[in-house]
Amino acid sequence: MAVVTLDPDAPDFTRHFTNLADPRLGAETIACSDDFFAAMARMLAPDDPVFVPGKYDTHGKWMDGWESRRKRGPGNDWCVVRLARAATIVGVDIDTRHFTGNYPPGASLEACHCTHGDPDADTLWTPLLPTVALQGNAHHYHTIASNAVWTHVRLSIYPDGGIARLRVYGRPAANPIVGAELDLAAAINGAHVVATNNEHFGRAATLLLPGRGVNMGDGWETRRRREPGNDWCVVALAAPGIIHRVEVDTAHFKGNYPDACSLQAAHMPSGTPQSLVTQSMFWPELLAPQKLQMDAVQSFEELTKLGVVTHVRFNIFPDGGVSRLRLFGKVASA
Repeated sequence: MAVVTLDPDAPDFTRHFTNLADPRLGAETIACSDDFFAAMARMLAPDDPVFVPGKYDTHGKWMDGWESRRKRGPGNDWCVVRLARAATIVGVDIDTRHFTGNYPPGASLEACHCTHGDPDADTLWTPLLPTVALQGNAHHYHTIASNAVWTHVRLSIYPDGGIARLRVYGRPAANPIVGAELDLAAAINGAHVVATNNEHFGRAATLLLPGRGVNMGDGWETRRRREPGNDWCVVALAAPGIIHRVEVDTAHFKGNYPDACSLQAAHMPSGTPQSLVTQSMFWPELLAPQKLQMDAVQSFEELTKLGVVTHVRFNIFPDGGVSRLRLFGKVASA
């Protein structure tokens, strides 16, 4: 169950870039120095961490995250994560929620690029985030200044303790072949949400994840609209392309799916998020308003021939929830 509480203080990179440490995209923890109290894989869970009073296992108090035992000698603990896709990294969130008397006082992050397989003892690690102080029960957002492409990250904690969640935000280094058929709206291919007017109950970025939503919390859902207008989000495609089929999936949305949807699209080689939002109001229509059904995959192929586009504006009328958006098309040269 992927339930996520939106943090109003989160920086923009958490909204505009893909979490490359998301297991739903294929990310995985592959090694750690110690995870005696809580398995390393929990640190990548896509939902919010929870605290369950009175829940214990054979090793002690059950915690929702990665937690090592108390270190009684020199050194520090670490965990290696294989990212979902080779990518540039723009920011991280080291989240210690629910870890209070057992969080690490500090942490750092390194990265490497492996052309084949996973890192070994000879792998060269490059520092991305120097040692930073951590607090208990808190998000720790940090911007990463690197244009290199990475396949793995190593989170080090000093000296030991627990991390609830690690999010690694960036852009997949996809290199789509011109002429290839592709889901141009897939996050794993490099698509990302530029902006949205509302995501009160669920992030718009969820629209771009693989598979069907597992429940109503695994989708984009806006608040109930009490004024004229409609809700929308702007998506930058994974590559310039010609879209020939659209899929809108309202899985698990039954009493709150949108009445209808439409798509506008344009070729925008440059622009800031705000300029793209402003211009998107006037982009030509790719898909005329279409009625939607609850809890269903709906496919649309009667699209306006707009040629090569780089961005779309997905409109829902007037509000509601959508699980996934697929934009199938042919990759074109920029």
